[in-house]
Amino acid sequence: MSYLVWLVPIALGMGVVGLAAFLWSMRSGQYDDLDGAAERVLLAEAEAPLRDETRNAPSADHTRSANEKEGKKS
Repeated sequence: MSYLVWLVPIALGMGVVGLAAFLWSMRSGQYDDLDGAAERVLLAEAEAPLRDETRNAPSADHTRSANEKEGKKS
C-alpha cells in the first residue's frame, strides 16, 4: 500500500507534464499545417529536373567498336 503513495503522485505529475507539453505545442503552432509537409514532398519531386539517362549510356557504335577491338563478334 505504501507504494501507491509514490506511484499516484508520479503518475499525476507525468500527466501534468504531458498536458503542459501538448498545450505548449498547440500555442507554438506545431499543428497548424498537417498536410503541408506531405504535399511538399510530392511537389519537390515533381519540380526536380529529370536525370538524363542517355547521357551516360554507351552508344551502339562505341560498344561495337570496343568489341571489334577485342576481336569479339556479336
